[in-house]
Amino acid sequence: MAFAADSAAGTAPEDGQWTMPSKNYAATRYSGLAEINAQNAHALHPLWTFSTGVLAGHEGQPLVVGNTMYVVTPWPNVLYAFDLSKPGYPLRWKYRPDVSPNALGIACCDAVNRGAFYAEGLIVYNLLDGHTVAVDARSGREIWKVSTADVGSGETITMAPLVVRDRVLVGAAGGEFGIYGWLKGLELKTGRTAWTGHNLGPDADMLIGAGSFRPPYGAGADQGAHSWADDSWKTGGAPVWGWISYDPDLDLIYYGTGNAAPYNPEQRLGDNQWSASVLARRPGTGELVWAYQFTPHDNWDYDATGAMILADLTIAGRPVKALVHFDKNGFAYTLDRATGRVLLASAYVPVTWARSVDLTSGRPVLDPAKQTGVSKGKVTGVCPSLEGGASPTSPAARTTLSAASLLTSNSTRLMTPKYVPQ
Repeated sequence: MAFAADSAAGTAPEDGQWTMPSKNYAATRYSGLAEINAQNAHALHPLWTFSTGVLAGHEGQPLVVGNTMYVVTPWPNVLYAFDLSKPGYPLRWKYRPDVSPNALGIACCDAVNRGAFYAEGLIVYNLLDGHTVAVDARSGREIWKVSTADVGSGETITMAPLVVRDRVLVGAAGGEFGIYGWLKGLELKTGRTAWTGHNLGPDADMLIGAGSFRPPYGAGADQGAHSWADDSWKTGGAPVWGWISYDPDLDLIYYGTGNAAPYNPEQRLGDNQWSASVLARRPGTGELVWAYQFTPHDNWDYDATGAMILADLTIAGRPVKALVHFDKNGFAYTLDRATGRVLLASAYVPVTWARSVDLTSGRPVLDPAKQTGVSKGKVTGVCPSLEGGASPTSPAARTTLSAASLLTSNSTRLMTPKYVPQ
């Protein structure tokens, strides 16, 4: 199946810089620089190396702003600034914050950090122990440091923030500990929390206003609470430890939520909205506009925290403002990013837990033999595994070529899956 790709929202002409985690608001992770290409890439060789001395996962990409490169390490979350204009790329400065070692015993899956954001002369990033900091990009001087998450409640922060105008957007990890998942908007100048929107629970907690929330499938008040048995939403997880995109024309941010808690699905009956979902909010106020759940009542740890790539596509002869997402559950989704409705969904790896995605209801067509839970005993042959069809920590990239150029990290073309479930 082929597409024509136009310019995507949130992209800008190539300037040789990399000022935010995903290159641009559309999360393309693609540079337009052409000096290195398929013909000469074989001749690349190392010219310079630097060891951070940290033996943990380095999941954040460097930033390049002007002639300075900024690197954030995993815990203890040191920020380095290197001068790219001089031979040997000497260190301009180093900022070492005070980060509590208690976070090491709370963080689920290594003490990683997924990077920083440059805005208004500041380098903004998160610390594992639940703080967010802003550092002067020229001098390395700390401008502000605020407590954003609560380690005592099982919350840590591993994600890279996104800055939209005067808002710093931050979410917490900790689904394994049954946190009450959220996204916060901080003031860029001060770090003060301007709003907190939970990813599940009553409408008031989720920042859903009267008549403003229009999910593409189903409707009703307090879905984020009523889709959970009893009050299990209060410890339902739905963390935010991945990536955020932004469409300036629609003024919407898009981000995915992680697993529902606890892992045993029989302790949280219902669809468990909005875990394993994508949520669209207004960055200024946090107001929730729509949400779509990729894996209702997640049995398999299919976090939906992977990249939400924005692309203006032509599908079946019609222009579409699209959102493309390669989910851990093995399906590649193309959504209308204005409404959240699923336009296309196809497996891009072997998938056995579901047979397909029903485009009318937006729901997966499940295989009953692959449902898990304590009472079901040993269930085998579930694909993908909990590692996912694509790891959210290895996000996809979109080229700027004119013909169908949405690729996974292993170069599987969008909607031309290598495997199709029977």
